[in-house]
Amino acid sequence: MPSLDLVPATANDFRKRAEKRLPRPFFDYVDGGAYDEFTLDANEQDFRRLQLRQTVMRDVSDVRTETTLLGDPAAMPAALAPIGMGGMLAQRGELQAKRAADAIGLPFTLSTVSICSMEEVAAVSSTPFWFQLYMLRDRGVVREMLERASGLGVRTLVFTVDLAVVGARYRDVRNGMTGGGGRWGRLRAGPLSYLAHPRWAWDVGIKGKPHTFGNLTAYVPRATNPADFRGWVAQQFDASVTWQDIEWLRDIWDGKLVIKGVLTREDAQAAVAAGADAVVVSNHGGRQLDGVPSAISALPAIADALQGQVQVLMDGGVRSGLDVVKAVAQGADGVLLGRPWAWAMAAGGQAAVTAMLKAFKAEIRVAMALTGTTRVAQLDRGILIT
Repeated sequence: MPSLDLVPATANDFRKRAEKRLPRPFFDYVDGGAYDEFTLDANEQDFRRLQLRQTVMRDVSDVRTETTLLGDPAAMPAALAPIGMGGMLAQRGELQAKRAADAIGLPFTLSTVSICSMEEVAAVSSTPFWFQLYMLRDRGVVREMLERASGLGVRTLVFTVDLAVVGARYRDVRNGMTGGGGRWGRLRAGPLSYLAHPRWAWDVGIKGKPHTFGNLTAYVPRATNPADFRGWVAQQFDASVTWQDIEWLRDIWDGKLVIKGVLTREDAQAAVAAGADAVVVSNHGGRQLDGVPSAISALPAIADALQGQVQVLMDGGVRSGLDVVKAVAQGADGVLLGRPWAWAMAAGGQAAVTAMLKAFKAEIRVAMALTGTTRVAQLDRGILIT
């Protein structure tokens, strides 16, 4: 019987479809935030509070959304953010996401804890991808992964710095993904949830194997599923990391370096001093420390402090092309899209991600035209009502 679902048009539409199609643990993993999720909510709410200044009777017959991010051309001021375990959202999900990004003309960022390895993603096309990494306790692994990435043509490293410790994500506790709830919790996080989603079980659970963290298989040889890898990764997070470690990283990485996870002008300036080519204003999508400012509210002060020394990106709460325009107006050179592409991937794979990105681009064009702008460089705080 054909589905009676409406055709998804917005990121939230894809979210609703993803919730139906994913086993609860994987939906909550993507959708949830830390603690009471106040910051997760603020990321979206603070975008809604920003109002665009409609300006009419301008020649907007030639609106162009193209820009350049870290030296790479982008069809709009956006890139796909790293999503851990993206390959559990759809069959070999990271490969499908890379193809969608290539089709639209956006950079794609591969997570350290992706299901598909960097070698698999590199085989999709000759278009370079960005690679996201953490500072692991085993610096030899860090060095080796950077050598692998460089050998595959990666020129941009996105280094996440807000994971010295892992924030508590209570949705993962409630659904049993992190081992809560005893035997019943494990059943809810595994067999029962999978049996309730036969389409996912066939497409991802069976056809999407192997379910290993492709970038880490050489370092965790006995692991056979994501849970085995998560334990190793959690032990590798290094709470002793300082800016001196970023300087060490800068010495061994000769490509572009992006520091992801700053929320204050002081940290942003320290990142630049350590050798960053760009910073990402981010609270990890509200998944780390609850109660911190939204990324969009922290953005203007950081952009003003850096005064164009490096590119400034942001993530967290971006749900439409209108939000992209607002972020650029507040000082960002571009945004990283995380949950929107994850929801779309779960909802319908590569085709859905492509549709979602096309919708974002169309929304950006409309917002630019109706604020009287025709080029991304013209987007500034003058198009906002303050």
